[in-house]
Amino acid sequence: MPKQYWVIGGEYNCVEFQEVIPGTARVFGPYVDFEQANQVWRERSLASRSSATTRYTIVSNAMNPARRQNAA
Repeated sequence: MPKQYWVIGGEYNCVEFQEVIPGTARVFGPYVDFEQANQVWRERSLASRSSATTRYTIVSNAMNPARRQNAA
């Protein structure tokens, strides 16, 4: 499976960013390359820059270690 990227985030309860406020979580993607995800991340981050408790990040899928062993 080719690597894919998502932009995830939302509004958190506090600036320690441990718990997302229910109903505010957002997921964008998947994107086929980091550059596309980075563009969306920048847009989301800029749109929420006035909110100190809103954060977005880029995540990617990883190969399942069990599949890696079976493929060898």
